Amino acid sequence: MPSKTYHLLDLNFQGIPEVIGAYLIPTEEGYILIESGPHSCWSSLVSELEKLGLHPSDIKHVFLTHIHLDHAGAAWALAEAGAQVYVHPAGRDHLIDPSKLMASATRIYGDAMHSLWGEMHPINPEQIYAVEDQATYTLGSVKLQAHHTPGHAVHHIAWQMDDLLFCGDVGGIHISNGVVSPPCPPPEFNREDWLASIEIIRNLPVTTLVLTHFGEVTEKNTHLNTLELALHQWVAFFEGLRDFSDQSELTTSFLNYIHQSFYPPEMDATLREKYDRANPPWMSVAGITRYLRKKGMQ
Repeated sequence: MPSKTYHLLDLNFQGIPEVIGAYLIPTEEGYILIESGPHSCWSSLVSELEKLGLHPSDIKHVFLTHIHLDHAGAAWALAEAGAQVYVHPAGRDHLIDPSKLMASATRIYGDAMHSLWGEMHPINPEQIYAVEDQATYTLGSVKLQAHHTPGHAVHHIAWQMDDLLFCGDVGGIHISNGVVSPPCPPPEFNREDWLASIEIIRNLPVTTLVLTHFGEVTEKNTHLNTLELALHQWVAFFEGLRDFSDQSELTTSFLNYIHQSFYPPEMDATLREKYDRANPPWMSVAGITRYLRKKGMQ
């Protein structure tokens, strides 16, 4: 067993380290994996497990923060190896029948769909737990508590283990010594819900945030304050434009803002690429403009 409370598995997304992580937790009732990563990273996941003398069949419980493909795309393969899967009730049916989820993603990613995300097969309903808010699961000496934390997605859960919080995307993106950025994809990005979720996290008795993208954050309040500010800045960028009719022009403008203003000049090209892979800015164009349209802004 790993000697740490948990072990970070770098899934080496698209051959790039520090973009997508999964977290392995040993228990007396088998190993827990928080996040499965995408199916396209399956070989990396297997390799990371092999380094620890493990096989996918050693994973008995998969706790998902949400069902986006970079977080849940390989859950079916772990279920086929025998794991139980824990997911928000709003995500359960998409794991049982992923056809709508995959069709939606294919419309977005087109020919790049398979290379980016791989496959997603149905999971036996008997292997899925629909997790209610504040539900607690005790596996051996490990206890995980679910906190429903919408804003990035309606089906988002942050998982608390003692003073750690595995917070998926509601905790934002923070890689190495880079900035804190908020992934705001369609169709469910909602700033008010996200701000409420940040407040939930502030009030939890946790000291360390554990991000899927990527790793530990120990300055919890500073990180959350920075994330909250970035949310406001990104939404304000589009509020200042007011005309959302030309998505191509919007995307160009937002990419220029991200690369020239939001990313600091000292951020090197390698780190910029990691951020662009973990949180593609063009996804937030669609997410934020959809959100503002629903609020009545054209």
